[in-house]
Amino acid sequence: MGTGELDREAHVAAGTEGTGGTAAPRTLAEALRARGDEGLAALLRARPDLLVPVPSDLTQLATRAGTRASVVRALERLDRFTLQTAEALAVAPDPAPYPVLLGLMAGDEGDPEVEAALPRAVGILREQALLWGEDDRLRLVRTARELLAPSPQHPSPTGLGPTVAEATAGMSPTRLQEIIAAAGLPTTHDPVSAVAALTDLFTDRERMGALLDTAPVEALGVLDRLVWGPPYGEVSANPAPPVRWLRDRGLLLPATARTVVLPREAALHLRAGRAHRAPEPVPPAVTPAREYRPQVVDSTAAGQAYTALATIEELAKEWNEGGPAVLRAGGMSVRDLKRTAAALDVTEQVAAFWLEVAYGAGLIAPDGEADERYAPTPAFDEWLGLPAAERWARLAGAWLTATRTPGLVGAQDAKGRTLAALGPDLDRGAAPEVRRRVLTLLAGLPAGASPDPDTLLARLRWERPLRNGRGAVQTAGGADLRARLASWTLTEAELLGVTGRGALAAHGRALLPGAPAPGTNHPVADHPVTGHGADHAVTGHHVAGHPVTGHGADHPVDGHGAGRPDRAAVPAPAAPDAETFNGRRPAHAAVAAHAGAAALLAPLLPEPVDHVLLQADLTAVAPGPLKRPLADMLAVVADVESKGGATVYRFTPGSVRRALDAGQAAADLHAFLAAHSRTPVPQPLAYLIDDVARRHGHLRVGAASAYVRCDDDAVLGEILADKRSASLRLRRLAPTVLAAQADPATLLEGLRSMGFAPAAESAEGDVLITRAHAYRTPARTAPAPVPEGPPEPDATLLGAAVKAIRAGDLASTVVRKDEPAGAATNGAPPRTSAAETLATVQAAAMTGSAVWIGYVNAEGAASQRVIAPVRVEGGFVTAYDHTADEVRTYPLHRITGVAELADADDPT
Repeated sequence: MGTGELDREAHVAAGTEGTGGTAAPRTLAEALRARGDEGLAALLRARPDLLVPVPSDLTQLATRAGTRASVVRALERLDRFTLQTAEALAVAPDPAPYPVLLGLMAGDEGDPEVEAALPRAVGILREQALLWGEDDRLRLVRTARELLAPSPQHPSPTGLGPTVAEATAGMSPTRLQEIIAAAGLPTTHDPVSAVAALTDLFTDRERMGALLDTAPVEALGVLDRLVWGPPYGEVSANPAPPVRWLRDRGLLLPATARTVVLPREAALHLRAGRAHRAPEPVPPAVTPAREYRPQVVDSTAAGQAYTALATIEELAKEWNEGGPAVLRAGGMSVRDLKRTAAALDVTEQVAAFWLEVAYGAGLIAPDGEADERYAPTPAFDEWLGLPAAERWARLAGAWLTATRTPGLVGAQDAKGRTLAALGPDLDRGAAPEVRRRVLTLLAGLPAGASPDPDTLLARLRWERPLRNGRGAVQTAGGADLRARLASWTLTEAELLGVTGRGALAAHGRALLPGAPAPGTNHPVADHPVTGHGADHAVTGHHVAGHPVTGHGADHPVDGHGAGRPDRAAVPAPAAPDAETFNGRRPAHAAVAAHAGAAALLAPLLPEPVDHVLLQADLTAVAPGPLKRPLADMLAVVADVESKGGATVYRFTPGSVRRALDAGQAAADLHAFLAAHSRTPVPQPLAYLIDDVARRHGHLRVGAASAYVRCDDDAVLGEILADKRSASLRLRRLAPTVLAAQADPATLLEGLRSMGFAPAAESAEGDVLITRAHAYRTPARTAPAPVPEGPPEPDATLLGAAVKAIRAGDLASTVVRKDEPAGAATNGAPPRTSAAETLATVQAAAMTGSAVWIGYVNAEGAASQRVIAPVRVEGGFVTAYDHTADEVRTYPLHRITGVAELADADDPT
């Protein structure tokens, strides 16, 4: 919408606002001014970009609502049928009566489903300020019309071409007269009447039918190829007779020297009045692919949830001593991702998912050192102390709201660079919305049913056709991102245990407050009102013969019929609230959802056990998840050999020596195994422990560079004679001491590789006890989601914004006493001298009347305000500010001017 039109809106609106008239709005600003506070709040909720910053008045709000960027963003969030309605309005006359729009959508034969769904679509467009005007004069905002109307450069999704008037612009009057004569019409005296006569012919069903009855069969074939678009075709300098017949009668009009176009009116006749070949008033249903017993789904998902917890713990254990280095550009290298995948025994793509989940939950992060590396955070230790179900709820909640997209790892960005795991370029603002919407659709299927992926993707494409790369308004960023996000969501939800066998589990459903009950996924019943909450008022309409019908049960629609701006509410389809739909919910709702999910999952997870089963082959079988102290100790004294329903640990000389190095004695290990084994300690295991303990510490290694000492000089002689010790460069200093040129750690490793069991000792000669070291980063916060566009405003912000806009509009549209009746201020602040300002303000304080002032604050920002002065003293005026709805004090020297208000407009 242009600036000139909006300036005119401000003038016109000022004349109707003060009188309280109920005349039909003539501009978008006037239509917004006629709305109630709930209607304005619904607009700002649906299009939060209009709030940044808060508009000063309704004229500025209308201006911002008509900007290209804002209109594109609003169009992107329309469902397919609402978008089709906007596209039909873009090819309809401006303004268009509702019956004309209905004819374009339902065709000459009518369509009950279209007739039932159209009021809701018009209501959404009107609520979002993409459409304004009463039902007899529906107007699409100019920017939306420009984006959706047909043009040679940007064909309309309707497949329609230009009108007769547009296609004949610049055509010679002689040629126009030839066309209407060939079409059987009387000649006219001017081109305007000739175009009107041809248009009337093409829009008259009976006369147009008679004309086409005389057309050659080949000519009708040409029309059939053009009727549904594209409407353009190339012709030669000497076209074939069928094409010449059509061209002579204006059924094909020249677009360029070698191109002709089928005019819009003729195409609509051939289409039986339809703007779209296939209107889609009803969203496609998501159908089940398979159905399982809900108990099977829940237990399968719970098993995967337990695996998810074990995987995150194993990842942190791998990085306990410090994880991989952080690349200079951020993220992990491909080599480190492969190593992590091998350690977790998963594919690289799955490893990237677990890394991103742990990172999003704040459990791993860069350590911030000069040689930066990834490592677990202190929050990981806190998380590890929680019950298993609560730990899972934290992971699932972080995944559900994260904008980071693990599926992109390994892909290339616009510059051809590979996207790295944990890197900086993985945020996609649409990810939380798509994840939540996919799970919500799963929640509407019968309990235990997994979806048919094709029908799920078809539903998502219906809900956001432009965001899937279809339609006239295509933004950068990928035609199929939402489809890929949906596919990744199904895979990731299964990995995380939100779903089991593809169906939503009970604890997964608990993560979605307000999700539909199982089996209610009806194509209409759960249809989302695009970008709106279930309690939002959607402006509807009603005209003679077109009642607002066909709505669901709980969506109020404010009608705006002629002279009745506050028509009774009419039900419309239920929908998830706005915060649910875009993936962001209030913190208290998220906490409650996590607690509910944890409560449902907890009984399904296996109870930790406090025992193992020792076997004669030097293994121990854990029949379930082990309690934390037992698991930690067993991880020191044995190595994990296999995982699954039961974890198998293997005792080796190296693992036993690791326990002895950690300060355990042989007696301690015997007592530990006897206390926690449901089977007797096998003799081979007891022998292994005693044998390693007997030799452990017999040799002592210290720092010389390094030395070896032993009470048995024969052992030292054996070491010197062994060829494998040559690299250690040993020499005997005394019968019981060898010196080495290697450092103590290398010397220890070398002797152990030769079959000895040396122990390190301190400078005082005491045995050094080595314990597992847990390296942690400094305290880190989890990465904040990067939302797509401005965040959803809460009720408090909406209420304050509506009040500020109303007050600013009052200040900009008041009528001053020194102006003619009906004149508007045009937004210009008053200008008066300092003496006149003081005198007027003092008089207003004495009479208790309101005045209009121009004010410049300390930052130099100018504004207009309506105030009721209470006291004037010391160079300050204390007044009730109607704009801010509070008492304020203003320095007189910052007031640029003052004007009295006309009595009818005095807000007091």
